Amino acid sequence: MKMGSEPLKSVQVKNSYLRATPSFLGKIVAAVNYGDQVLVHSENSDWCKVSLPGKSTDGWIHSSALSNKKIVMKGGGAEVQKTASGEELALAGKGFNKQVEDQYKSRHKSMNFAPIDGMEKIIISPEDIKKFLKEGKLNPKGGLL
Repeated sequence: MKMGSEPLKSVQVKNSYLRATPSFLGKIVAAVNYGDQVLVHSENSDWCKVSLPGKSTDGWIHSSALSNKKIVMKGGGAEVQKTASGEELALAGKGFNKQVEDQYKSRHKSMNFAPIDGMEKIIISPEDIKKFLKEGKLNPKGGLL
């Protein structure tokens, strides 16, 4: 799993971004997806400075989005219908999947899950987050950029 002396890690979340600075609000320099591999050049607290093998793109990604395990995605033929989706694989990698959710819902039938489902669909742009932080005079660890 190594190229030279730099460790090769796999992206273990559905999708993420490489950023110009070690901050969730850093400028996005590239997108990465579940199973993509990155070379780790250095680490800074919870962030890793990485590059994409064979490309000149480099940036920072939070260490929680990476795994030491090589993730191999296969497709083709009759097996496609038996395989999990990228979203299911990402959830399963975090210990959660559709079956776990269904089991929880069956044990808590009186709970209304619609608000949770609605919140999961909300997407807030990085620009809106920066505006919120600036207007509130908040300075998160790692800075705004």
